Amino acid sequence: MNIETTIDLTKVPQHVALIMDGNGRWAKKQGQERLFGHSIGVEAIRGTLKAATRIGVKYLTFYAFSTENWSRPQAEVDGLMNLMVKTIASEVDELNTNGVRLISIGDIQGLPADCREELEAAIDKTKENDTINVILALNYSSKWEITQAMKKIAAKIENGTIDSEGITEELISNEMCLQNIPDPELLIRTSGEQRLSNFLLWQCAYTEFYFTDVLWPDFKENDLYQAVINYQHRERRFGKVSEQLI
Repeated sequence: MNIETTIDLTKVPQHVALIMDGNGRWAKKQGQERLFGHSIGVEAIRGTLKAATRIGVKYLTFYAFSTENWSRPQAEVDGLMNLMVKTIASEVDELNTNGVRLISIGDIQGLPADCREELEAAIDKTKENDTINVILALNYSSKWEITQAMKKIAAKIENGTIDSEGITEELISNEMCLQNIPDPELLIRTSGEQRLSNFLLWQCAYTEFYFTDVLWPDFKENDLYQAVINYQHRERRFGKVSEQLI
């Protein structure tokens, strides 16, 4: 049975966030170095993007590199940065062909210059595309994002733009990295881990979580479809009771 045909296309989440976990463990099972798992994980990103586009998802946010990942072995960090540069540079034409707009969130200035330059070039070249948006969280952590937002709000208070009564949920959201982008309705984490790992803490207040034991390099199109189907069978009440949703 083709599970894609069981998806209700009128109830597809507009924004899906993904924590791509398990690359290193997958590589170890193959008797390979951890970086090999990350390189194969790029194929899982391509497949997920293809599947998401087909069912009408509009935003895909990939947790690609956290601020905490700098503490990994230097050889792995260097390899990851090199992989990102090569991947971004080689994918731009394909992204344009498929109408993919590339966006990044995180402390981009903290990335190596060659990685940042390729990223910025790809963002500029795809900025007019509107089929689907791919958001790469690079050198990102939610605590960093919230801290930056608070600093911006404090500066507005200091210069008299607003007072404390002007601090609202909407104001805070507008100072976050994903301003003008809907919060994710569905977050998927692979490899069996069940935590957010400092990812989109503000935006995931009412996000549905889906955890799978599948390691990221093994994540296929049907795995995304299964997560969406699971999401579609949930009742999203936002603090209300079931009877209020009828």
